[in-house]
Amino acid sequence: MATQAAAAAMIPPPDSLLRYDPPVLVSRRTEKRSPGALPLKGTPPPAPTGPVPPPPSRTAATVEAGKPPQELLNAILPPREWEEENQRWVQQVSSAPSTRVDVVHLQEQLDLRLQQRQARETGICPVRRELYTQCFDELIRETTINCAERGLLLLRVRDEIQMTIAAYQTLYESSVAFGMRKALQAEQGKADMESRIAELEEEKRELERRVSEERAKCEAVEKRENEKRQLEEKKHTEEVQFLKQTNQQLKAQLESILAPNK
Repeated sequence: MATQAAAAAMIPPPDSLLRYDPPVLVSRRTEKRSPGALPLKGTPPPAPTGPVPPPPSRTAATVEAGKPPQELLNAILPPREWEEENQRWVQQVSSAPSTRVDVVHLQEQLDLRLQQRQARETGICPVRRELYTQCFDELIRETTINCAERGLLLLRVRDEIQMTIAAYQTLYESSVAFGMRKALQAEQGKADMESRIAELEEEKRELERRVSEERAKCEAVEKRENEKRQLEEKKHTEEVQFLKQTNQQLKAQLESILAPNK
């Protein structure tokens, strides 16, 4: 009676779709904890940091089908264990069989908690993954009670699915890291290219300035040469006119000298 009163007064473990028996007080804190239990400290366990939880350590290959039902369930779905006020509590998975009504209720609870916890309908969602994992564990529990071999086969399926999801998670994380590295490299390359473009634009402006200076010098030289040529042509024309006039004068003088002699 004292144990039941203490169980009613303690802080309950986090709620789950997997059906558990009422918690049982085991011992004081100083005693050793069972090796296969899930540790709880009166508060919910920490949520997984990745998109999906890692695959469980217990697989179907390590579980024997010939065990008693409760031991088989404890091997497949380890009991929860936590401490509260220096007392150790253990809560095992329920071995009570389920009916069709229980399965319908499980489906309703799954839909309700998906809505209450605002799980995303598509994409990666840790909340949705956690709830569906609890639902699948409950189905494994119900199946194992009726047929141990079928429950172990479902356990293998669950482990394979979780290992596949863990592999996809690793691939996703590595691809994200690869994408981040490429983005950083592209950003760094973009900065280098922008610096190079600025240098080339500055070099282009310098070359355009030098071209303008050389063009101005060329135009000045052409103008000076044109003026010089015009002066030389004018001087040459004046010399030619002077020589023609001189020639005419000398010719006239010569004719005047020779005329009387005839």
